[in-house]
Amino acid sequence: MPATAHEKDSIEHTLTELMLANRILAREDIIDDFGHVSVRNPINPRRYFISRSRSPANVTRDDILEYTLEGELVGNDPRRPYAERHIHGAIYKDRPDVNAVTHHHARAVIPFTMVDISLRPMFHMSSVIGRELGYWDSQAEFGDTNMLVDSMEMGHSLSRALGQNRVALLRGHGCVCAAANIKAVIRVSIGLRDNAELILSTRQHGEIKPLTDGEIDKAGAMMLGDMALARAWDYWVARAGFAGL
Repeated sequence: MPATAHEKDSIEHTLTELMLANRILAREDIIDDFGHVSVRNPINPRRYFISRSRSPANVTRDDILEYTLEGELVGNDPRRPYAERHIHGAIYKDRPDVNAVTHHHARAVIPFTMVDISLRPMFHMSSVIGRELGYWDSQAEFGDTNMLVDSMEMGHSLSRALGQNRVALLRGHGCVCAAANIKAVIRVSIGLRDNAELILSTRQHGEIKPLTDGEIDKAGAMMLGDMALARAWDYWVARAGFAGL
């Protein structure tokens, strides 16, 4: 059945937000030359959108491709896909509540993948990462690899480690962030990086007192609310050079 005008508008809005998300995450130094962000198809939840294999700072609307949750391209575009697209498909398949995913290698986060130091939120704007973080070590199931999550088997293994959390750390690699929408997953990704930087700098001065469970829940709900996300989105879009969109 052909898509309705409303469905077409919904898809176009989603694709525009995904293009902007790539540019925002690059501008905010979350995603560098590698890493990626995706969004579930709002009309067909068994598919998702993600750019072709390209540096996120340069992603345009034309770069965005559609995949099934098994990582199969919809259509016949010959351009190279991200090898780690299976991260996204596996999480969408396992978590119906998740509609946007990032995978990045923010350098401040990497030490926490290799040492036993808690990343529990220490300030209110990082509360969005949640009380607990998942942890995935590819060695446990797959031994020595090239460290990429480049198969559905590995994607589902990582998804199991993520569990019902918003963040999972990948040993010696980076992290994944998952949320209900694009704006929220950017907020989580930035909050994770900022929290890591603050913990690394604050530990020099003494013991860190993290937020309580109640503070994390209440502050997190506020920061992921419509008002806070709309205000943050305006700021991010302007900083990425797209003010007015």
